[in-house]
Amino acid sequence: MSILDKTILFVKEKLKNAEGGHDWFHIERVYKNAVLIAQGEDCDLTIVKLGALLHDIADSKFHNGDETVGPRTARTFLEAEKVDEVTIVHVINIIENISFKGGNFEKKFHSKELEIVQDADRLDAIGAIGIARCFNYGGFKNRALYNPAIAPKLNMSKEEYKNSESPTLNHFYEKLLLLKDKMNTETGKKIAEARHLYMVNFLSQFYAEWEGEK
Repeated sequence: MSILDKTILFVKEKLKNAEGGHDWFHIERVYKNAVLIAQGEDCDLTIVKLGALLHDIADSKFHNGDETVGPRTARTFLEAEKVDEVTIVHVINIIENISFKGGNFEKKFHSKELEIVQDADRLDAIGAIGIARCFNYGGFKNRALYNPAIAPKLNMSKEEYKNSESPTLNHFYEKLLLLKDKMNTETGKKIAEARHLYMVNFLSQFYAEWEGEK
């Protein structure tokens, strides 16, 4: 069995009880996005695939904010599978630097493989699936759908973003609508344009229905 097949089985098992927006199907979509984007890039496809499969193996949101669990879990698995150290370090760097973290997080590592996996992950946060994931997580955290009295908070610090309990709709302005302009690759940018427009149209419809106009 190949390392990719073993990784898929490992991730499926680890995330079998995960919240619906961060489960195996999220990983699978990001994996497919990453493979698609990689077709037009000069990259190490194995690292792209492993990075995509392991990028959310232990999201800090579900581990009391601990950002060390994911990299540690991935390293333990890859070492057990006798993956070379250079590949392990690269995959760990992808996991540690992929997150949005309020948009003010300065990446400490750069590679084409990270750019591809980051774009793939961000594409799954926008468009129709992005909307579904956003409200699913809001429900998981028992947040209000929308509260006109609570304005979105832009330019949050990493800690403010991590601890935010604002209504779900605010997340569109605090993250989702910002992702289009943060894409790294040409393929990512092109796909993001259409998904971004879908969200803009959704918000227009949402506000009209909220006000009883439609």
